[in-house]
Amino acid sequence: MKKIPVLNPATEEMIGEIPNQTAGEVAAAVARASLAFPRWRQVTAQEKSELLHRIARGLRDKTEQLAELLTREGGKPLRENRDELGWSASCFDYYAELCRHERGRVIPSIEPSQLALVLHEPYGVVGAIVPWNYPVLLMAWKLAPALAAGNTVVLKPAEQTPLATLACRNIFSCLPGGVLEIVTGAGVPTGEALVRHPGTDLIAFTGSRETGRRVASICAGMVKKTHFELGGKDAFVVCEDSDLEVAVKAVAWAAFLNAGQVCTSAERVYVHRVIYREFVDRLKAFTESLQVGDGMDPRTDVGPLIGAAYRNKVEDHVAEALRRGAKALCGGRRPTKFKRGFFYEPTVLCGVDHGMKVMREETFGPVCPVMPYEDFEEAIGLVNDSEYGLGANIYTHDARRIKRFFEGVWAGTVWINDPLTDNDAGPFGGFKASGGSRELGLEGLREFQQAKHVHWDFEQKAKPWWFPYGRKS
Repeated sequence: MKKIPVLNPATEEMIGEIPNQTAGEVAAAVARASLAFPRWRQVTAQEKSELLHRIARGLRDKTEQLAELLTREGGKPLRENRDELGWSASCFDYYAELCRHERGRVIPSIEPSQLALVLHEPYGVVGAIVPWNYPVLLMAWKLAPALAAGNTVVLKPAEQTPLATLACRNIFSCLPGGVLEIVTGAGVPTGEALVRHPGTDLIAFTGSRETGRRVASICAGMVKKTHFELGGKDAFVVCEDSDLEVAVKAVAWAAFLNAGQVCTSAERVYVHRVIYREFVDRLKAFTESLQVGDGMDPRTDVGPLIGAAYRNKVEDHVAEALRRGAKALCGGRRPTKFKRGFFYEPTVLCGVDHGMKVMREETFGPVCPVMPYEDFEEAIGLVNDSEYGLGANIYTHDARRIKRFFEGVWAGTVWINDPLTDNDAGPFGGFKASGGSRELGLEGLREFQQAKHVHWDFEQKAKPWWFPYGRKS
């Protein structure tokens, strides 16, 4: 069996390897999940809840071990990975409680002798394909609601960051056999085999729009349910009444968290022209104070990118912007102090426009392009001038402006004066090319359920509208 090396992106050293599993091995995992499904869907809500809570406790108990593994395989600073483990445990706890009482509803009946129900039923076997930027968190966002809904799951972690997921196997061992299967490998053959297998009833995928289109095409031909989160090009609007010291730190956080490798990164910043020059001067100074380095170093603010190809894409976007007249106020290059590792300096660009890749395509790196605007309606137009619609941010104290913003922008999440904060009870997902599905909240549970209408008449009697001119008995 071929092996895939797992590299530490800060050192480029191999820290492990995983099997590149074949279509046959994927089929065996799907068969085990299919066999387990009839039993799992009959497990009581109380028991499911207790098992999900047990997983949450297991993640908390193993936080330090798993956080270190996440840093070594993914590059994020260790403190950020501790947070990721906490958020992941919280997600399992949330769905543990939600599954206790969310089965459906009673709806009005047509006749007094009838009962009408709407039940929410599982799909069957879910194929879950998780990305590399938040390997455990985005696994939890799929796995917790899918299991709470009564599905079984075949999970494929990203080949760049599979080790922490595999280390969770002991935590998941509380689940009955076959309820969760984990397969490893690249998108081809492993991921595609999972998508194409007739035994997977729903494919939940987080990743690039290009790969999402391929998955969607395969599933459409099989009439298979899909659940997509396909990235974003999120905007951040800073109004003239903002506290600039706070707004600068907020924009830097939103742009450079996880080296900009977040689907909700602030990849387009629009600042009112009255405060534009002071804002970019402050942002430049703050960005230059950030420490770039290995995520295991407690002084590190910004770690490496996940791999060479991803850094090359960032460099291409920045180079194209500079050729077309943009200026790098800081960054815009690989740091010279590192001989190895996929590092890139946090970068602030000015002089940008919407014809540049850095303002239209998902850069997924530590790059913050800043553009001035004249009036608020222009800012809303700029926010909406994108194929994506995942999230949008605004900083202002003006309530009228805030209401106009959250009603006018075309995005699945709007953050006001607090960027990139998630809420287990609030749905996460985007509009337009960002995918259209929802994770978290009750909406996240419903993505893994299908509605069934039950119409029950207690009495067996002929209805007057049944063929009224037919033979009378």
